[in-house]
Amino acid sequence: MERNSSGVVIKCTAPEETLVAAVRTGKQWVMRALAALLVSAAVLLGIYQLYLKRMPSTDAGTAPTQAISLTGVRSDLLQIAQVERGNIAMKSQCVSLDELVSSGALNMVRRERDGYSYEVECSGTDFRVTARHSAAPDGSPIRYPNLAIDANMQVGEIQ
Repeated sequence: MERNSSGVVIKCTAPEETLVAAVRTGKQWVMRALAALLVSAAVLLGIYQLYLKRMPSTDAGTAPTQAISLTGVRSDLLQIAQVERGNIAMKSQCVSLDELVSSGALNMVRRERDGYSYEVECSGTDFRVTARHSAAPDGSPIRYPNLAIDANMQVGEIQ
């Protein structure tokens, strides 16, 4: 290899094997990058299968996609029960859901959520708020639990 005074190579007389090895190394880099990309895609697919497709459900027998809906229903039940408790403390009587909404004590735009409708059952100063799914198909593999809350402020599943 001949160089000029500034160190730039003027003439290169490298053996043919060295040049072929340099070309092969360049092609190997591309293949390694493709292999790394495929391995990364396989790992991401595995993570997707484990964590997103097999998410635990909040209630046994329900679909993972129902988790958000059931959380919203539980939140609505708690809100209705809190307003009902406040109403009983102020007026010493239990009132229906329509009366709570019309009086302005309960700020609910919709009286249902994702197929669940709400109902307040009164007996004196005691109450029970239920949420039932109206379109629960018979024989469906997806279960639609009916939920209820009472003056104890505990949401539970009912039959």
